[in-house]
Amino acid sequence: MAALAAASPAGDECLEEDEDELEPGLDEAEAEPEAGSGAKAAGGTRGAVLTRRGITLRVLLRDGLLEPARGVLSIYYLGKKFVGDLGADGTITWQETGQVFNSPSAWATHCKRLVNPAKKSGCGWASVRYKGQKLDQYKAAWLRKHQPNAPPAEESLASEGEEEEMPEEEEEEATREGRAPVPEPAATKKPEEKSKKQQCKSLAEPAGTDHGPPGKRPESKPRVPVRYCTLGTRDSARNPQTLVEVTSFAAINKFQPFNVAISSNVLLLLDFHSHLTRSEVVGYLGGRWDTNTQLLTVLRAFPCRTRLGDAEAAGTVEEEICQSLFLRGLSLVGWYHSHPFGPALPSLHDIDAQMDYQLKLQGSGNGFQPCLALICGPYYPGNPGVESKIAPFWVMPPPEQRPNDYGIPMDVEVAYIQDGFLTNDVLQEMTLLVEFYKGAPDLVKFQELWSQDQTYLDKLKGSLASRTPKDQSFAHILEQIYSLLKLSS
Repeated sequence: MAALAAASPAGDECLEEDEDELEPGLDEAEAEPEAGSGAKAAGGTRGAVLTRRGITLRVLLRDGLLEPARGVLSIYYLGKKFVGDLGADGTITWQETGQVFNSPSAWATHCKRLVNPAKKSGCGWASVRYKGQKLDQYKAAWLRKHQPNAPPAEESLASEGEEEEMPEEEEEEATREGRAPVPEPAATKKPEEKSKKQQCKSLAEPAGTDHGPPGKRPESKPRVPVRYCTLGTRDSARNPQTLVEVTSFAAINKFQPFNVAISSNVLLLLDFHSHLTRSEVVGYLGGRWDTNTQLLTVLRAFPCRTRLGDAEAAGTVEEEICQSLFLRGLSLVGWYHSHPFGPALPSLHDIDAQMDYQLKLQGSGNGFQPCLALICGPYYPGNPGVESKIAPFWVMPPPEQRPNDYGIPMDVEVAYIQDGFLTNDVLQEMTLLVEFYKGAPDLVKFQELWSQDQTYLDKLKGSLASRTPKDQSFAHILEQIYSLLKLSS
């Protein structure tokens, strides 16, 4: 984040970021007599002190254009709503955390960076609404009343360049019409900070990730990935299963806003899970987020032993996963799913689901918290060898001036940590997964040939080999699991 801030050119920042520094000048303005002040020309005493940038919330409150009250301020940004209280002293209190901000720009910048860490500025007066109307409009009304002779060019300025921000009306309209990633603002649910268990449940709620009944997508017809730049505006006629190539941060001249480290045991378990069935599988990722180092460490995979579309069973399984996270002192940091016979690239559906999860996983008081997605392609013919392709990605919100575009799937650079041994947790999960898929019609027949000289079981062993710890003391247990697989299929 520090590198991002350092790389942001100062010219891109809204000029209102200096608003707080202008506050001392208000004393001079408030000393001016109210009577007749509205008739003064722009070059008069009051006009000289209160330029457009000098008009603050305190000025609008003092002159009766605004009134202090709870919940009268709001920001809508990329599907998320933020609500604030307006204080009599011109400060803004964010209801969700109780944090106090001295200006609309400070609040808007903070909130927008929670959703999109690459955001450079908040442009508060064009983004913050008072009782549904932009603060910009109240500023313009003050100017019309108190500086009627001001040059038209001065009044036409939209808070010093804020007109470049995305029109909020379009943003709300996009949300209502279902074009925005999240259909309902998450910030309005509860003002208190979510616990780990609440956070887990919010991610476990259906987010449009129902890919249909088991075996729905055997991927018999190859899907050709498209480049993001060819997508354009959202189109309901477009197939949501369209695969999209990921974009590197370097390609768009940006820094990756967080670092990621993943345990080899995580990759081993999710790879094993993905190999078992011809249907898509899904699971969650547990780990820790260090705000100081901006490092997301993924320590555990939690496979969902349930069928996609079985909402009743999913609720029970997800509650168990939440309990496991809580007992291990881990946080929910992401999710994984498989494309059994396709490439490990996100579909349009996956992109929307990931954007939804990113918004749901936002930390209330801890600033930006990333959510990582992993896609595993175990049986894709285009893989270079027997090893599955496991691809991490993250979604960058679309440009604000194009709110109806899809999110941008970003390739995430990851450091892989080789574990010294297999934990009992991993071995137990593998055994439970074999039991769960035993006898299922879409269970992979591991004794059959995957290639001319390798069975599906050989393929599975070869893929797991690079992710297996060097300590071979658990090798006999792995062989027992493999034997169970052969019997099950």
